[in-house]
Amino acid sequence: MTYRKTWQLKQMQSLPIQAKIQMTRQRIREWIDEFGEDGVYVSFSGGKDSTVLLDIVRKDYPNIEAVFVNTGLEYPSVRQFALSKENVTELRPKMNFRDVIIKYGYPIIGKEVSQVVQEARIGLKRGDGSYQFRIDRILGKGHYAPLEDGTKSQFDVSAYKFLLDAPFNISDRCCKTMKKNPARSYERKTKKKIILATMAEESRLRRQRWLKYGCNAWDDKKQQSSNPMSFWTEQDVLTYIHTYNLTIADVYGQVVVKNDGVDGQMNINDYLGDYRDCQYETTGCKRTGCVFCLFGIRQDLERITRLSEQEPKLCDYVMRGGEFSESGMWQPSKDGLGYWFVLEWLNVHGNLKIGIPNRDYYMDKYCAEEIKKYLGD
Repeated sequence: MTYRKTWQLKQMQSLPIQAKIQMTRQRIREWIDEFGEDGVYVSFSGGKDSTVLLDIVRKDYPNIEAVFVNTGLEYPSVRQFALSKENVTELRPKMNFRDVIIKYGYPIIGKEVSQVVQEARIGLKRGDGSYQFRIDRILGKGHYAPLEDGTKSQFDVSAYKFLLDAPFNISDRCCKTMKKNPARSYERKTKKKIILATMAEESRLRRQRWLKYGCNAWDDKKQQSSNPMSFWTEQDVLTYIHTYNLTIADVYGQVVVKNDGVDGQMNINDYLGDYRDCQYETTGCKRTGCVFCLFGIRQDLERITRLSEQEPKLCDYVMRGGEFSESGMWQPSKDGLGYWFVLEWLNVHGNLKIGIPNRDYYMDKYCAEEIKKYLGD
């Protein structure tokens, strides 16, 4: 196995969009040459990244199957858009999101952080030295202690050690249970190999995966997968959509040249019809994914607020309700998922400044005296 260098990734990420399209087509071609058109499928979430991937794939291979995992966590317009495409197979997880939270915990901050918190809590509770590397990582000790000059390890997550005291369970198991497991079951049944629209810039784990396997992970013993857009960036995706006038889910709005600060006036690029070197943005949601998920919330503090504007009934179910279990941990109730408490606790104890829609309403309705002690009141 040949390990790649970070500079190689940066070099590829700096290429012009047309070069990236051709390189992506080549990697897709190599994958399909190996497994055949009937031996692969495109993982299609209905989001803008996978919409671009599906468009590129089907320009060369019109009959390639797309697979949509209907988790129930998508924006309704994203789900409708995904299922409106031709040759899309719909899968469903065995557990719903409420049951996943009750069994495993809430998805908080990111997959890495949630896993570290969950396993560090287990190790601390046992007190037998298990998961010590997780404990050290979140406490900033041992191999994860700062250097003499104060520089922190790239693996340090001590900024989130306050989560060890959270009165609710935290877990990274949601994505695996609701997305990966249905896809893996489908692959075992059909023997088909997956093509994904994930990009290395999205997380440290995805960057490490590219450095280890490249775009086509032939040597991955857990799951062979093609990630032919790994070296793309968010701007590349938006550029492709704008350049080819690609239809995307309504929740994104339109892809436009970034606001130049002069409202009500035509952008000079639109006037000239010259979009070279432009930066783009969506007029609606920037990212969609699972609308209830709190992974990446620090980079999108108004995610739940936007949900309340776009899907008020859905957001109310997410926010309302909640109760303490027999073990003393907060969890969803029959009324709702109880996010009002989770978000308030994160803001009080982590100073995260997450936007909480209709905060006063939910606090007045649900914050009983016995709950206030957890929120510093």
